[in-house]
Amino acid sequence: MGNRTEGTADDTGASSLPWAQWIRGWTAEENRHGDLLNRYLYLSGRVDMRQVETTVHHLLRNGMEMLVPKSPYHSVIYGAFQERATFVSHVHTARLAGQHGDQALAKICGVIAADEKRHEAGYTWVCAKLFEVDPDGMVRALARVMRGKVTMPGLLMSDGRDGDADGSLFERFSAMAQRAGVYTARDYGDLVEHFVRRWRVAELAGLSGEGRRAQEYVCGLPPKIRRMEELAHQRAAACSELRPARFSWIFDRHVMVG
Repeated sequence: MGNRTEGTADDTGASSLPWAQWIRGWTAEENRHGDLLNRYLYLSGRVDMRQVETTVHHLLRNGMEMLVPKSPYHSVIYGAFQERATFVSHVHTARLAGQHGDQALAKICGVIAADEKRHEAGYTWVCAKLFEVDPDGMVRALARVMRGKVTMPGLLMSDGRDGDADGSLFERFSAMAQRAGVYTARDYGDLVEHFVRRWRVAELAGLSGEGRRAQEYVCGLPPKIRRMEELAHQRAAACSELRPARFSWIFDRHVMVG
C-alpha cells in the first residue's frame, strides 16, 4: 500500500530514497514479528499448525481490503492508526499472557509492542509535519480515512472452512478479541481521540469550507464512538447470551464470544 501512492512509490524495489528505505525496513520488522510468533506457536504445541499455515496461505492469496490511497497523506494517516492499534492489541495480549502464567508469550508480545510503538511514532511524526505544511489537505485526508474506517489487514482471512453457520472467521476472531479485551471499541475511540489531540486538529485555522467540515466531523468522532460503545454494552447486557465459536487453529474447540 505504501508503494502505490504517486510520488512515493519505490519503482525499483531497491531505491535509496528515505521513504523507500523506511518502507523496506518497516516491512522487514513486521516480517520478523510474524516469524517470531509462528515459531512460538509451533514450539508451544497448543495449536494446529497445519490450520495456522493454511490460514496464512489463504490470507496472502485473498489479499487485503485496505485503504485505497489517493495520496501519500492517506497512507501515512492509515499507517499511524494501524500501528497504534497493533501496539495496543499486543500490550493487552502480553498482559493476558502474563496473567495466565505464560511469561514467554508475555515477553514476546511486549517486544513486538515496543517495535509497533516505534513504527507509530514514525508515522505520527510525518503526519504532524504534514499538518504544519498543508493543514487543509491533511484534515480532509484524515476525514476520508475515518469515513472509510481503519480495516484490519486480516479482514479476508480464511482457514479453508469458512461459510459455517457461526459466521466468517474474521468476524468470529474479532468477537473473541473484543470479549477477551485484546482490542475493543473503546480502544478504537481512544485511538481516534489520541490522534485528534496529538495533531491538534481542533486548533487548525485557515481551512477551506471542505476542510472545516472535515475538522468538525473528525473532532466529533470520539464522543460518537463512545456512545455507540455504550449502546452496544447495553444491548449485550439485555441479551446476556454468549454464542459458541469454533476455531480450527485450536483443533476445532469452541470458545464463547459475545
